[in-house]
Amino acid sequence: MVKDKTTRTVLADLKKENQSYILGRGGAGGHGNHYYLSNELRAPTIAEEGGKGEERELILEMRVSAHVGLVGFPNAGKSTLLTTLSRAKPKVADYPFTTLNPHIGMVEYNDGVQVAVADIPGLIEGSHMNRGLGISFLRHIEKCLCLLYVLDMSAKDPLWHLEQLQYELEQYMQHLSKRPHAIVANKIDLPESRSNVELLRNSVKLPVIEVSGKEHWNIDSLKQEIRKLHDRFASYNSQTT
Repeated sequence: MVKDKTTRTVLADLKKENQSYILGRGGAGGHGNHYYLSNELRAPTIAEEGGKGEERELILEMRVSAHVGLVGFPNAGKSTLLTTLSRAKPKVADYPFTTLNPHIGMVEYNDGVQVAVADIPGLIEGSHMNRGLGISFLRHIEKCLCLLYVLDMSAKDPLWHLEQLQYELEQYMQHLSKRPHAIVANKIDLPESRSNVELLRNSVKLPVIEVSGKEHWNIDSLKQEIRKLHDRFASYNSQTT
């Protein structure tokens, strides 16, 4: 996507392969010294400058940054999951807002397919009103084709976390939370997580993948779900374009 830097007007939105747009035109060409070569003037030392072309200040934005985005509250374990799934090395710590910029890792499969997964900075209640840099983080989610809601199952009410995350996405952009998605029930290794998982499964009609990023538990099942999301979107996209 190309925007005018001053007005923020969208000048071009390139969605298809080989699509192009002329953002500025060059000036008329000049003449080098060879143009003035003649029988009388064998070594001309004069030249003509070309005309001045258009000058513009533009903003270039990627419409898509990753196939799958990890969406969750701070400290849900998104960065730990990304390090387990890929070779990416985002900062991991036990305090909120460890991640301030998205990190992207490539999940590799035996058939050669690679799926880009983004660790999105944590959202909080009121993110759609730009609390905690929320708008900036939501814009990164907008650039992900599919979503994984990463929930800390040791939290007091993971179901409320899921509902709040979906609410924030919908308030920012209608239907954003409805993109192909699944739920990652993380930190399943903690004792308090088991009862929360059962409650969550009984409350939603979505795939729930129980994992422990820290203990590397059930990561293969998560990779399979990521591949399903990727292939599902790829199939849908090929039918609509």
